Amino acid sequence: MVDIERVSSQSMDIEKADLEKLRAVFPQCFSEGKLDISKLLALFGQYDDNDFEKYKFEWKGKSECYRIAGKRSTGTLRPCPEESVNFDTTNNIYIEGDNLEVLKLLQSSYYNKVKMIYIDPPYNTGNDFVYEDDFKDPMAKYKEVTQQTTKSNPETMGRFHTNWLNMMYPRLRLAANLLRDDGVIFISIDDNEVTNLRKLCDEVFGEENFVGSIARATGTTTGQDANKMGSSFDYLLCYRKSNEFSLQGIPLTSEDLSRFTESDELGQYSCLQLRKTGNADRREDRPFMYYPITAPNGKQVYPKGPGGYESRWRVAPSTYQTLVENNMIIWKNNRDGILTPYVKYYAEGRTKQISNLWNDIDGNKKGSLELKDLLGIKVFDNPKPTDLIKRILQISESKETIILDFFSGSATTAHAVMQLNAEDGGNRQFIMVQLPELCDEKSEAYKAGYKNICEIGKERIRRAGKKLTENNGQLALEEKKPLDIGFKVFKLDTSNLAKWDSTPLENAGALFQRLDAIENSIKSDRTELDVVYEVMLKLGIPLDYKVIPIEINDKKAYSIGEDCLVLVCLDYGKDGITPEDIEAMCEFVPAKIVSSEQAFKDDTALSNAHYILKDKGIEMKLL
Repeated sequence: MVDIERVSSQSMDIEKADLEKLRAVFPQCFSEGKLDISKLLALFGQYDDNDFEKYKFEWKGKSECYRIAGKRSTGTLRPCPEESVNFDTTNNIYIEGDNLEVLKLLQSSYYNKVKMIYIDPPYNTGNDFVYEDDFKDPMAKYKEVTQQTTKSNPETMGRFHTNWLNMMYPRLRLAANLLRDDGVIFISIDDNEVTNLRKLCDEVFGEENFVGSIARATGTTTGQDANKMGSSFDYLLCYRKSNEFSLQGIPLTSEDLSRFTESDELGQYSCLQLRKTGNADRREDRPFMYYPITAPNGKQVYPKGPGGYESRWRVAPSTYQTLVENNMIIWKNNRDGILTPYVKYYAEGRTKQISNLWNDIDGNKKGSLELKDLLGIKVFDNPKPTDLIKRILQISESKETIILDFFSGSATTAHAVMQLNAEDGGNRQFIMVQLPELCDEKSEAYKAGYKNICEIGKERIRRAGKKLTENNGQLALEEKKPLDIGFKVFKLDTSNLAKWDSTPLENAGALFQRLDAIENSIKSDRTELDVVYEVMLKLGIPLDYKVIPIEINDKKAYSIGEDCLVLVCLDYGKDGITPEDIEAMCEFVPAKIVSSEQAFKDDTALSNAHYILKDKGIEMKLL
């Protein structure tokens, strides 16, 4: 029988992929298949001096974090069309599951494809939910956690900060892989962990990629007691993936636009005095910017400061001449009746410089009211306002990008993405990830029928999308794509591919049942659509690719991508997949054909299929 490659039941091997990149560039640093770190350092003129006193950021469990981040996931994401909106056409994704496992599963499909990440992780106040990772069996731990309410992280616990760092570090390392080279991450945090988070991000993203720390007014004061200052703001740490990222200015508000009181054929404008004012405004500061210009009355005018000192213009002579030629200079009489030159600047396309103090956005009360208005009751504590996320989107990315939030909470990020798309005609896609943490049975959310946080988030997206379409928010702009208010729901689960269960058996009957089950490579309780999306994840195909059912002879198959990038056929039909079926599949010209060994009539049919596809240059994979 021919040897045909199988689809792996595990997620991308991140450590192996990184090692192969390093080996390709520095093969001389490998000995007997292993990296020799001393040789690598020596290439760059650095030598391992065993200096144990050098600056390092260490905590108990850090080495385990590397292992956890590198351990491949055996899970998958199962589609749930019944909980989705516009499942077949939307590009948006909502995933229920532990974000550590989900981030691993997304590596192949979204490596270096995400433009912006925003997360609002637990602030570690002593009462927030803590993600407890288990290296030995992450999926078993996930199943356990989602069946109970785990809400303990008391400050009396000996490793209060350590547990938080162990939770965050592997997730940030995996998230960094998903960012594009011009990508950026924003992280909300408060005083409890802002120092540790800064050090953590310096290590993961590089100290040189720190963009800034934004102080955001929350609108409420917390932590008030006699011995401590109350806190009225939290922070947004911003890190870029590389120097390819550049910040965009903040769009002007209606108040800003009110200052543009004049207009011409090019639009509304305001004026700025051509003479430099403020710091460095003297002739000696920029001597070449001290020169005469001719006023409309024919007189030569020099830049003079208050009291008559020699000042300077804002631009060099050549730039001034260009401004004159473009009709950008106007003359006005000052208070003393002297003609003074001004430069026009137009409102269109203008933005404001970004400050690290954001006190002009409504705080968490606004976020709570937004969510309450949508759902009718208060179901979530202190959600971020959509205006905050919209600003982050505006200053960090273009209109055709993927946005990821893997601590999705009430799904403010998804709401903000759809709302901004409606306002500016963008085509941003979101990927939300949230652990289905159980709601307290005494909470208003639980009484209203929301059993876990994911149910709140999904309902918010449904209602926000409906409200946006009812308001026709996108009609103000012309030639815009239809607003995507849908989302595909996926749920983290164990792989659809069967594997041998090595747990002890009670009797021979159980052994025969286990043998029967392993005869099929696909678990009996999984659907074909489950398998198709697992194939997509393992082959590195984004989850928003269209999955199109097609008929081939008497068998059902699935075309992944509108151009049939991959064709999946799991239908046995009456006699199994035949060479004639394979010939018919080749007419769709896929790059790969994926099926199960059991789908073929016998080994001969499978061998024939392999050689037919090999002759046509089409790769075959088995489950």
